[in-house]
Amino acid sequence: MLGAALGRGLVGQVRGFSAMASQGLIFRQLFEPVSCTYTYLLADQKTKEAVLIDPVLETANRDAQLVKDLGLKMVYAANTHCHADHITGTGLLKKLLPGCRSVISKDSGAIADIHIQEGDEVKFGNFFLEARSTPGHTDGCLTYVLNDKSMAFTGDALLIRGCGRTDFQQGCPNTLYHSVHSKIFTLPDSCLLYPAHDYKGQTVTTVEEEKRLNPRLTKSEGEFVKIMNNLNLPRPAQIDIAVPANLKCGIQD
Repeated sequence: MLGAALGRGLVGQVRGFSAMASQGLIFRQLFEPVSCTYTYLLADQKTKEAVLIDPVLETANRDAQLVKDLGLKMVYAANTHCHADHITGTGLLKKLLPGCRSVISKDSGAIADIHIQEGDEVKFGNFFLEARSTPGHTDGCLTYVLNDKSMAFTGDALLIRGCGRTDFQQGCPNTLYHSVHSKIFTLPDSCLLYPAHDYKGQTVTTVEEEKRLNPRLTKSEGEFVKIMNNLNLPRPAQIDIAVPANLKCGIQD
């Protein structure tokens, strides 16, 4: 295998940063404003091995420069799923950072250097991210959980006080409901949750907060399905460009 409201959430985030720093983990949260996508950089301070989660094409040069500035070695660029609202930066990052390999779920249907599934581990130095299959937004959605379960990267499966839509790309509200409750809400209450997007300026939440405050996922399954089936959201602006490109995981010839 491959080896809180803002006030309350910010306190947890600061404590989390302190604990991670003492363990030798480098962590950066980066933002792409057009699609409101978060990209996450994690690295082992000792070995300098690093992982990027959900890079965006337009900010790949920025991310590569940060990796170089910090003296890191990028071993993996991993996607939480095949995105519909932006083109992944993995293909460009592979060119900018030789040795970097792309990672995505085997259930995504996308091309990548490495395909992973439930229980696989993405290793970087003395750390690893455990892959948890969390379909419902797409079949290939993964949540990446840090080895000590202090933080998890939920992609579009769980957003801050929300969740990913289920009306395209194999979406299914019943499946998403069970994914979140069985794979994310079973993490420790203190676990910091970092989504792939936020549209209101929030950066982090916790398992406890979402179990208590998420306006959709605190409902019964039947109520959740009704909510999701009546969102009437507009079609993602970049879907016709993004999905075909991301099925190649951003790897360009």
